[in-house]
Amino acid sequence: MAPTTKTAKGKTAKISKKFVINATQPASDKIFDVPAFEKFLHDRIKVDGRVGNLGEVVQISTEGEGKIVVVAHQEFSGRYLKYLTKKFLKKHQLRDWLRVVSTSKGVYELRFYNVVNDDDDEDDE
Repeated sequence: MAPTTKTAKGKTAKISKKFVINATQPASDKIFDVPAFEKFLHDRIKVDGRVGNLGEVVQISTEGEGKIVVVAHQEFSGRYLKYLTKKFLKKHQLRDWLRVVSTSKGVYELRFYNVVNDDDDEDDE
């Protein structure tokens, strides 16, 4: 099964999708372990229904401090990456503090929840 699709003229075009998971903010605060997350993705991403079958079809790399780039040369869902990211956060008990937000097409960012303290209002009473 080749990673190609047919175009209008009958020629084939390669599919190549690039996804970026930006975890620079939690990684700089020493909360999020980027190498462990990269290994988690290597171990969990399914290709053709099988785990550990990445080969040349899906490449995972680290870019800078806290950015993980996933390049897929076949049909691949960004929602699947979001699902795996949430699963990793749940496994490491970070789901209460971090959330996964899509900032643009193919780019996901880990952000802290906005917590507003209402302690000032209680002191006035």
